[in-house]
Amino acid sequence: MPSSTTNIVNKKAFFEYHISDKFVAGVQLTGTEIKSIRLAKVSLVDSYCLILNGEAFVKNMNISEYTHGNIHNHDPRRTRKLLLTKREIRKLDTKIKEKGFTLVVTRLFINERGFAKVEIAMAKGKKLYDKRESIKLKDSKRVQED
Repeated sequence: MPSSTTNIVNKKAFFEYHISDKFVAGVQLTGTEIKSIRLAKVSLVDSYCLILNGEAFVKNMNISEYTHGNIHNHDPRRTRKLLLTKREIRKLDTKIKEKGFTLVVTRLFINERGFAKVEIAMAKGKKLYDKRESIKLKDSKRVQED
C-alpha cells in the first residue's frame, strides 16, 4: 500500500461559505496529473462543481503541469469529471436548485489505495458580517493558544 500524505485543503471555501453536506468523489485524471497531485502542485481556490446531463464535473481546479512531462502534458485548468453514483448526483442536483446553494471543492487527497479523491460540499455564501465573525473567532483562538 502506498503511504501518501497528500491532503490539499481549500481554506478560502470555509471562509467564503457555510458548509453543510459533504461527499467524497473520485476524479477522472489523465497522464501526468496524478504525479503533480502527489507533488502537491494543486490549487483549489476558485474551483467549483456543476452537474450537466446527469454527470458531475469540477471546473477551475488548477493542477500544475508536471515538470518532467513531455509534449503530452495536461492542460492545468481543464474540466474534470467526478465519479459519483447516479443517486448521489440526483441528490446534489436537487440541492443545487435550491436558492443560494452551490457545490465547492473543499479538499483533495489521495486515499489508502492510491486514488485521487475530492471532497465536495454543499455551500451557501456567507454575508460580510459572517466573514467578520469568522475572523474574530480565528483571532480569539490564536490569542488563547499563546
